[in-house]
Amino acid sequence: MAPTKKRTRTYDPARTRTAVRAQFGNVREAVGTLTPEQLALPTRLGEWTVRDLVAHVGMSLGAVIRLVDEPAPAKQEATPADWPGAIGADAPAIADHAHALAEKNPDLVAHLTDREQCFTAALAEHPGTRLLATSAGALTLDDYLVTRTVELVVHTDDLNAAVPGLDIPYDRQALAAATRLLADALAVKAPGGATEVRIPPYAVVQCVEGPRHTRGTPPNVVETDPLTWVRLATGRLAWKDAVEDAKVSASGERADLTALLPLLS
Repeated sequence: MAPTKKRTRTYDPARTRTAVRAQFGNVREAVGTLTPEQLALPTRLGEWTVRDLVAHVGMSLGAVIRLVDEPAPAKQEATPADWPGAIGADAPAIADHAHALAEKNPDLVAHLTDREQCFTAALAEHPGTRLLATSAGALTLDDYLVTRTVELVVHTDDLNAAVPGLDIPYDRQALAAATRLLADALAVKAPGGATEVRIPPYAVVQCVEGPRHTRGTPPNVVETDPLTWVRLATGRLAWKDAVEDAKVSASGERADLTALLPLLS
């Protein structure tokens, strides 16, 4: 019998666009409250300062603006779940660009506002089916926007970690989309049905090679909350530390995800 083909998750384009705008707006509003001293603080991203990180948040929408100006690929080649595993090679160039943007844009609120306005214009001009040449392969504009929720949720968390008391809120739909995309990326990286990863209330995926359960409680179960999952998947939190701090529950011999994480760094 041929193996069952996994169904690709779909996302509501209107909800995704609303989520991206909402989370970007949350960050923009918070940046307006930051002092020069806070903007100079270090972050958990190596040599990046808060100023560098904020400039990079502008790139989350800037990438869309840039890609719609490039020639459209001939056919779709990827899904959103392929994106996390493809961007690692871009990390050095992304860091250099973030530092350059931070120097070029002393008024970060103006920078974010400009990116937001250009992003809105780009979405008005191009249909969601427009293909973009991304690092993961050709994605539709609608699919690429799902990856923007990951960028925005992850870097919102980075900013909250860097600036004491900042507490930028997470748009529920943005957090849901980011959680689901990163869960699906795990299933792409480790296909199988031996382990069930639960991230309530947003996602459940089957992954890891081995015996597939068909009914009842799976023999290998991992469960955690959405923000912990985002931190694990992006290398902000180590698996060992999450388990020791009871941020993750893991049962079964195939429930240790250490070798599979992070999915994105």
